[in-house]
Amino acid sequence: MSKARSAPNKVGRSKFAPPPSIIRLAPAQGELPSLSAAAEMHFRAGRYGEAIVLCNKILSIRPNLAEVHNNIGAAFANLEQPDQAEQAYRRAISLKSNYITAYRNLSILLGEVGRLAESQRLADQALRLALATDAALLSMEDRIDLHFELAKIHEDSGRFGEAFAQWLAGNALKRRQVAYNEAATFDWLDRVRKVFSADLIRARSGCGDPSSVPVFILGMPRSGTTLVEQILASHPQVFGAGELPLLAQTIASAGNATPCPVGFPEMALGMTSGQFRRLGADYVRELARRAPGAARITDKMPHNFRFAGFIHLILPKATIIHTVRDPLDTCVSNFATLFAAQQDHTYDLAELGRYYRRYQELMAHWRRVLPPGQILDVRYEDIVTDLEGAARRIVAHCGLDWDARCLDFHRTERIVRTTSATQVRQPLYKNSVERWRRYERFLGPLLAELGPAASSANEDGAAPTG
Repeated sequence: MSKARSAPNKVGRSKFAPPPSIIRLAPAQGELPSLSAAAEMHFRAGRYGEAIVLCNKILSIRPNLAEVHNNIGAAFANLEQPDQAEQAYRRAISLKSNYITAYRNLSILLGEVGRLAESQRLADQALRLALATDAALLSMEDRIDLHFELAKIHEDSGRFGEAFAQWLAGNALKRRQVAYNEAATFDWLDRVRKVFSADLIRARSGCGDPSSVPVFILGMPRSGTTLVEQILASHPQVFGAGELPLLAQTIASAGNATPCPVGFPEMALGMTSGQFRRLGADYVRELARRAPGAARITDKMPHNFRFAGFIHLILPKATIIHTVRDPLDTCVSNFATLFAAQQDHTYDLAELGRYYRRYQELMAHWRRVLPPGQILDVRYEDIVTDLEGAARRIVAHCGLDWDARCLDFHRTERIVRTTSATQVRQPLYKNSVERWRRYERFLGPLLAELGPAASSANEDGAAPTG
């Protein structure tokens, strides 16, 4: 499956779908090893065009390497060129009929572009191949994928105990792969709250770029960010840009540009009004390239919740929407998801519970220090029970006139590159509400760490809606 290798959360470092198996060749085989290493370096740095060029050089020497065709497909997918990606994945499968990773990648790609029936057939084929393979012969990546896929099958069949057992096994293997430093993460979040005090917000408010184009949709993953973006993207004046690394990259570039680089968040203490304005303008310029004529462009990177105060200072007229879902449903959905990257806290129930509490504390801080009404809270459960009421609030908060097409969000055709791609292609369903109750008997470590936060989203994470 075309997933990113998880890395520690760092400002300015974001990796999407690096190739699962850049092929490595023995030194005796001429220039191929150096070409392969260079291609992998470009891919992991996000230079997908350069990676494709080098992969094609490899194919000019050895044209039948299925892994290289698969890697070209992953690069084209990251460049949002689905036709070329599909062609490369299919070529990989034609060369290696039992290539599980290529089947999975093609399945994901077709799901992203809305070809759901084909996507499901390919996913089923990948699963059949995986089940027919001796697990001991699978790579660690494929073993982890297999656990999560089996969990989904068990859940869909109502075998909830078996599903959770598979999630436990898959998450345990994944946790060994990631370098999550909980103490460093919590220290960083504490510093964000300290730096972005009410005094700093008052002193610098209004000095940023005046653009109203950006719409930030943020919150915990699996809390409804994709659904909210799809509703907005159905409005004729809105372009849905998906999960962008752009804000983190903008912050990183600013920190590196000073004579004595200071990292985030402390860099904000020494910034002038002009620097805040220039950073906002830099962000808007890069964002606008994705849809030059759009009145609003969404950026639904969930973990931008960490930067809400900074967003307000560099873009005081930007729209901020915070999606909220029942804490237990949110955490269970996180634990049941094999993320592409940047969610290293989700593979252990206790760590997940502690991280959720810190997320709630930071959102409560933003609510105290930012101007009233700056952040709109949208509860997933409200969208499910009253779609039109929630959609009207969302559209109005963006300063746009109502458009009934927002109610037909599942008909909007665009690439959706998240784990929620399938859901937003369908009308709303309610079976994900209180999903956690199916697994309550397994959630002891999560419940112990969440404590009161398990039922206090309104008090700590979001103001009540209505």
